[in-house]
Amino acid sequence: MSSPHRDLRSLSLWWDQLLDEVPAPERPPLDGDTQADVVVVGGGLTGLWAAYYLLEADPALDVLVVEQEVVGFGASGRNGGWCSALFPVSGEALARRYGHDAALALRAAMRDTVVEVGGVAAAEEIDCGFAYGGTVTLARNEAQLARVRAAALDDEQWGDESHVLDADQVAEHVRAAGVLGGAWTPDCARVQPARLVHGLAQVVEQRGARIVHDTRVQRISPRAVVTDQGTIRTRWTLRATEAWTPHLPGNRRAVVPVYSLMVATAPLPASVWEQIGLDRGQTFTDGRHLIVYGQRTTDDRLAFGGRGAPYHPGSTVRPEFDRSPAVFAHLRAALLDLFPVLEGTQFTHAWGGPLAIARDWHPSVGLDPATGIGWAGGYVGDGLATTNLAGRTLADLVTGTASPLVDLPWVGHRSPDWEVEPLRWAGITAGRRAAELADRSEARSGRPSRTAALLGRFTGH
Repeated sequence: MSSPHRDLRSLSLWWDQLLDEVPAPERPPLDGDTQADVVVVGGGLTGLWAAYYLLEADPALDVLVVEQEVVGFGASGRNGGWCSALFPVSGEALARRYGHDAALALRAAMRDTVVEVGGVAAAEEIDCGFAYGGTVTLARNEAQLARVRAAALDDEQWGDESHVLDADQVAEHVRAAGVLGGAWTPDCARVQPARLVHGLAQVVEQRGARIVHDTRVQRISPRAVVTDQGTIRTRWTLRATEAWTPHLPGNRRAVVPVYSLMVATAPLPASVWEQIGLDRGQTFTDGRHLIVYGQRTTDDRLAFGGRGAPYHPGSTVRPEFDRSPAVFAHLRAALLDLFPVLEGTQFTHAWGGPLAIARDWHPSVGLDPATGIGWAGGYVGDGLATTNLAGRTLADLVTGTASPLVDLPWVGHRSPDWEVEPLRWAGITAGRRAAELADRSEARSGRPSRTAALLGRFTGH
C-alpha cells in the first residue's frame, strides 16, 4: 500500500490534478523473494515505456517494475509537460563523434518519437492532454535574437523543421513583452505528464506486468536485483532510475541530480488568454542561457519553470530540496516580466524535483548481454519524449530485434564519471552562476556575453 505519510498532491500541479480525478495509486511492495524474466528498476516513464514495448513484442514475458515510491514520483510526474524532439547533444556534436548520417538518424528518431507518444496515448485512450502545438522560442534582446536565429538555421541541416519569426509572427503564437523576434518548431506537444504516467502504468498492468511500490533496490547484480523486500532472480535488469542513480552502488558519479522548479497560476479567464495567445497548445521558452519553459495547461493555467536551484554536494536528493522560496519568487517575477497582464494573478502551485545530467551532457541507453544489465537516462531535462525512445530501444535490445533503433548513436554510449567532491559542486555551481551572469549581461548590453563561451566548454558543446 502507498505510504500514508506521502503527500502526493504536493509533488506537482500535475499530481494535484490527477488526484482530483482518480484515487491515489496503491500497489503493494514486493512480497519476499521472487523471479521474473525482466526486472525494471524505476517506475517512471523510461521503465513504463520499456515494459510496454517488451510486452508488445512478447506478451509471454514476465515483467516486474520495481519502484521505491510510487510510479511517476520522480521527474516523470513533475516535469514541464513538453513532449519534444529536443536532445541535449547538438547535431554538430553528434556528427563530430559519430558521423553525419548517425546524427541525422538520431534527430529523425527524436521527431518520430513525439508522434509515437501521441499515437500510443490515442490508441490506449490515455487522456493526457496531448496537443501537438510546437514550441515558440522568444528573443527579447539582440544577443538572444542572434542566437535563436542561428539555432533555427542550424536545425535545417539536421532535418528539423524550424522557422525564424519576426516579432509580428511570434505574436501569432504568443504575445509577450519586449519580443524582437524568435523561432517556431512543430516538433513538440503539450501534455499533462502525471496523467500520461498513470495511464501508461494501467496499460502495462493490463498487459500482464507487475508493478510494486515502496520497494527500495539496494543492489543490481548480474541476473539478480536485491531489494529491501526480497531478492529477484531475473534474466534481464533494466536500470531506469535517472536522478536517483547515484544512490545505487557503483553509480555514485554516473550522473548528477540538478533541480528544476516550477510555478503555476490559477486558471486564467478568456480575456487574459486573448492577450497572451498559446491557443493551439504551444509550449514556449526564450533565448536566455538559464533555461525557462512554459505551457498553457489543459485547465487554462500558465505553468512555468526553470533552472537555477542549487546543486547539493554529494549528489544529495532530499524532499526539502524540491522547494526554494527564492527560486519560486524568481520564476514568478520572470513570468510577470514576460506577461505583464498577469499582474495581480494568483499563483496556486509551486514544486520541483531533480533531473539527471551525465558529465558530457549525453543521454544514453544500452544493454550488456554478458551481465543482462541495461540502462537508460541522463536526459538533461529533455526526457519526456526521450524516455519513449529509450523504452523502445531497450525492448529491442532485450528481445534481440535488429531494428534501426539499436544502431542509433546514443546506444551503448558511456559518459565519463563526474569529478569527486568538492570539485563537482564547484564546477556545477560555477556553471549555473555563469549562465546567470551571461543573461544579466546580455539583457543590459544586447551583446553576446563572453561568459557564455565558458558554458559551452563546460557542457562539451
